[in-house]
Order: sequence, then C-alpha cells, then structure tokens
Amino acid sequence: MKVLVTELMWEDGIEELKQTGHTVDYDMELCRKRDDLLKLAPKYDALIVRNETRVDPELLDVAKNVKVIGRLGVGLDNIDLEATKARNIPVIAAKHANATSVVEYVMAAMLDAYRPLADADADVRLGNWDRKFFTGYELNQKTLGLVGLGEIAHRVARRASAFGIRVIGYDPFVTSYDHVLAETGVYPVTTLDELFPESDFISVHVPLTKATKHMINKESFSRMKSHAYVINTARGGIVHELDLVEAVQSEKIAGAYLDVLENEPVQQGSPLLQVESIRLSPHIAGLTDESQSRTAMLIAREVTKVLNGGESLCAVL
Repeated sequence: MKVLVTELMWEDGIEELKQTGHTVDYDMELCRKRDDLLKLAPKYDALIVRNETRVDPELLDVAKNVKVIGRLGVGLDNIDLEATKARNIPVIAAKHANATSVVEYVMAAMLDAYRPLADADADVRLGNWDRKFFTGYELNQKTLGLVGLGEIAHRVARRASAFGIRVIGYDPFVTSYDHVLAETGVYPVTTLDELFPESDFISVHVPLTKATKHMINKESFSRMKSHAYVINTARGGIVHELDLVEAVQSEKIAGAYLDVLENEPVQQGSPLLQVESIRLSPHIAGLTDESQSRTAMLIAREVTKVLNGGESLCAVL
C-alpha cells in the first residue's frame, strides 16, 4: 500500500509504516502546496496529515483510492468529517497520545505566570538584583477554571490538585458520575458565568465548533478577576483575540498564554505581538519528543490496521 504523509511526522512512525510493507512518501511541506497535493493524492491508499492540510471534498474527490486518513493529533477542524463519512473513509486520530504534553504546558504556563524565571534571569543579566519585583505568588489555594472536562482537563486537574489548587470546571456533556468529577475532585459549575469570576486561571479544553467559536470574548473578560490569566492550548478562534488584547491592555485581566491562534502563524503587525503579558508559542503544547513518538507510532499502527482490513479503536467515525 502507498501512504502519503503531508506534514511533520516523527521518524519512528515512518519507519514503522515502511517495516510493515508500505511505500511511504513524506513531504512535511506538502500541506502548503495545494496544487501538488491534488495531483499526488490519486496515487495513494492512505493520507497522514496534521492540522494544516485541508481534507475537504475537493481533495477527497481526487483521492479516489484513499481508504483511511490518519490525523497526527486530535483536533479535527481541518477535516470535513461529513465528507469522509459520505465516502466511507475512516479518520484515525491520535487518541490521548499528546495529552500529557499539553497538560505539562498548562502547568508550565501557570508556574510562569506567578514565577517568571526567564524574566528574572534576563533582568539579573542586565546587572539588576530586584528581589521585590520578582517576589511572585504561590499557586497553592488559587482556583483553576477548566472550560471543558475531557481527558486533558482530567489530567490537568490531577496535577493542579497536587499543587494545592482548587479546580472547578464547566462542561454540559459531563455528569457527576464521570471520572473527572467523581474521582478527580473537580467542582462542577453549571455556567461559564459561574466559572469566570471564581477563577485565577482559565484553561480552555474544548474543540473549535460553531458553538465554541469566540466562546471567550469581551463579555467573558468583563466577568473575570483583574489578576486572572487565560490559557488556550485547544484551538485558535475559541478566544476572541482582539477582545483579549483590549482586556489585557485595559487591565480587566492580567494576561494570557496562547499556544493556538485563529490564524497561524501569527502575522507581523498583529495586535497580539504588542502586548507583553500575552505570551505566545507556536502551537507546541502537544509537541514533545515523547508525545510525537507516541503519536507517530499510534497513527502508523492504526492506519496499517485499517489498510489490512481491520478496524481501529481510534477511528473518529
């Protein structure tokens, strides 16, 4: 079978595909070369993508031999699931493979907000010794509000609790019997209007849908504490970025950590770049060496399973 990989994939996953007998063509920039992708797609039995490749009806109409699509991650907003379902093409996502890495990013963001060691180091190297300015705060006894209570939020809650952080959460699809509430000790709230005023940190863990687009906006920021931080490792577009800039500049909230943006990469001249307390990273929350190895191996094995006529427990549809 022939497999086309259109974005970054760790080498061990590619080797796994080759060792199971597949021919693999790998171009991590192909996602940005649409015309080339459309010309190549008909030759392949499987596509493996990340988050930049648009898997839409146009691509699927020419990829007539594709039997399975592997997604190196869990976000699916770049894949037209209705179109894949109509063509009976299973989509395999890397279920939970990068969850631990995202969780540790969230913890790092909270620690950085209260103890900015890189800033302290830079200041000392300038010849200063400002112990009062870099006194910082404790996470102990602070409140973390989780927007969405899936697997990643569950793992965040476990680690946050070890720091003595009170964890509350909002998710209309979670009941009191689900493990994140029943076993992790997250206190459920019934609306975001309850969550925002209580939280010192708000961490976003929902997919980007019509319902969640710009879910956190000007009205949301007006309900938050003036020292609150927003952390978004989910998807760009859930947080209204211009409203965020205004909220931070007017000191309605303290700042934000954005790993994902509505338009990636960030454009020079973006208002986000003008606000120092909005910290940006290049969509790396789930990118650690360990997580990417797990992701690549999981997708390689599950795609092979489907190509061999089997079914995958990681199939989205």
